[in-house]
Amino acid sequence: MILNVNTMNNTKLKFAIIPALVIGLFASCSTKQGTEKETQVSGLNLENMDSTVNPANDFFMFVNGNWIKNTKIPGDQGRWGSFNELREDNNEVVLNVLENAVKSGKYPAGSDQLKAADFFASGMDSALSDLTGVTPLNPMFDKIEAIKNVQDLQAYLAEDQTYGGGSFFGFAIFPDLKESSVNAAYLGQDGLGLPEVDYYTKTDDRSVEIREKYVDHISRVFQMKGMDASKAQTEAQKILELETRLANASMTIEERRNIPALYNKMSIEGVSQLTPSIDWSKYFLDMGLSTVPDTIIVMQPDFLQEFDKVVNTVPVSTWQSYLSWHLLKGASPYLNDDYQTANFDFYSKELGGLEQMKPRWKRVLQTTSGFMGEAIGKLYVDEVFPPEAKAKAQEMVENIKEAYKIRIKNLDWMSDATKENALKKVNTMRVKIGYPDKWKDYSALEVGVGPEKGSYIQNVMNAAKFDFQKDLEKYGKPVDREEWGMSPQTVNAYYNPLNNEIVFPAAILQPPFYNYKADEAVNYGGIGAVIGHEISHGFDDQGSRFDAVGNMENWWQEEDSKNFQKRTTKLVNQFDAFEPIKGVRVNGRLTLGENIGDLGGVQAAYDGLKLFYEKNGKPEPMDGFTPEQRFFISWGTIWRIKFRDETLRTQVTTDPHSPGMYRANGPLSNMEDFYTAFNVTENDGMWRPDSVRVKIW
Repeated sequence: MILNVNTMNNTKLKFAIIPALVIGLFASCSTKQGTEKETQVSGLNLENMDSTVNPANDFFMFVNGNWIKNTKIPGDQGRWGSFNELREDNNEVVLNVLENAVKSGKYPAGSDQLKAADFFASGMDSALSDLTGVTPLNPMFDKIEAIKNVQDLQAYLAEDQTYGGGSFFGFAIFPDLKESSVNAAYLGQDGLGLPEVDYYTKTDDRSVEIREKYVDHISRVFQMKGMDASKAQTEAQKILELETRLANASMTIEERRNIPALYNKMSIEGVSQLTPSIDWSKYFLDMGLSTVPDTIIVMQPDFLQEFDKVVNTVPVSTWQSYLSWHLLKGASPYLNDDYQTANFDFYSKELGGLEQMKPRWKRVLQTTSGFMGEAIGKLYVDEVFPPEAKAKAQEMVENIKEAYKIRIKNLDWMSDATKENALKKVNTMRVKIGYPDKWKDYSALEVGVGPEKGSYIQNVMNAAKFDFQKDLEKYGKPVDREEWGMSPQTVNAYYNPLNNEIVFPAAILQPPFYNYKADEAVNYGGIGAVIGHEISHGFDDQGSRFDAVGNMENWWQEEDSKNFQKRTTKLVNQFDAFEPIKGVRVNGRLTLGENIGDLGGVQAAYDGLKLFYEKNGKPEPMDGFTPEQRFFISWGTIWRIKFRDETLRTQVTTDPHSPGMYRANGPLSNMEDFYTAFNVTENDGMWRPDSVRVKIW
């Protein structure tokens, strides 16, 4: 299967267990108080605020009410907020960077930079996509048609995996959870065409309707390929039944948060006992590994057992239909307009509520950046990210880390022994800002433009295979801790527990969201809280299972662990109570990691701001708000967002991040400093009694 960029990234994250904060932020860079005060700007847009709302009742609407009233979600978006605005602005920058690279004449043919430009150009050639059709996929379709038995199926799956995989099960190379300095081989569940397990198992009217429309969508795509309508509908129904069997044997997204349950190291013989129908030694060699792994980490053993039952009870003809569907599904975003439209109509319009498809250039740019991110990144940082920005961000990170250590030392629920380990983790936490020191080498990637040299889909296939081969080469070797999981132009940030590192790509630190002229209160309420959030991921329900060097080792005293569980349970209960759509509640257990990150992050950033004021003095109020109030207003601003109902429903079902309005209000309802800043009393909507307030880090 050719995985689209979103699916590819989600699959890698699913295996790698690297929580990523998908954030949309107004963030600001720090500057010393008292220098060039005449040039200092507010950093807040007061026109977005609704002064008729009492901030003590609904802080999110107080900060963003007028923006909510006056903003319409664009037709090609399912939600719209600070993050989306930043991403759209950044798209324009990246596009200009690519175009300028071609015009400049600086880069020789075959250079990584021109390969990225050529990749983008091939995607923009819609006429060639129409001419090419599914022709590059025909060798794979021929192999599917030739499958007669399990041995043939195994051979196909091995080759399919080299293009990104995704049929039946997934394979990945990444650090061993218990020996994070060495890369290991993993097997895990995969092969579902709907976004999550719950889509197959829920019995409410909407879930039933989605499954019916999923069958219709598969049938539509099969008919576009030339299948008779009646047969297409029949085969689509069989595919749903097969995937439902896989779903029933799969871990839910909530269950996958239990990291130790995903770590099942087995010998080849052990894996063969789960799935005796597969010759795993031959599979791995056919896939391209230079040697058969001594051990495999099986993330969902029950799933592999069910896979073995499926291949022994489901007819070969159904395997063939299933494999053909997943090949077409993965390739659809890179084929002609008919396939792209069909893919949009179901996955974006039906499941996400979008009204229209994004312009072609945005879709192609996303794909290009997904496959050739660091080639574009070289161009991007030269254009938009000066060295001074990196230095200023580093300074803020160190200040907030110091605040975090003070908070740990002052915890009243944790023993000194566990505190010592927690402090060691903060002290050794690596920080990556802006861009990598060592760039990825794309010299082995073939990219062609034009009918004689290569189509868009062929370039995507080449890039998927290139990425997979790079991963295979890592097996058994030491982990390269200088490698980045995101490109510099990605509007995002993340914590990697296996490296114990926090990473902030350049795009999240760019104007207008990283404004060196804004005052410190806005800086710390924006990017400062993001920094604190990422540090907190090292101590959330997943990150807290990993030690200072990135190994999944228990560093907790038993009583401290129990205290941690009590506090996180209270936070789960708080978010379980949020109901954005009638009958659809936030899943406090699923979103726990991000909610811990938000709560710890905003508290650490606030303390970091206090440390700054202790050293530099506190300024007078600005815009009619005290520095403390401005900090919280900046925090509320970064989470401003509007949703379409279907997008919101999908996020609540599948996303470990709570909707933005609850990320804004939820943490603040636990903060005494917020209560003081806005005079919150027990009669106000933001008030929580002491007995249910949560303080973890």
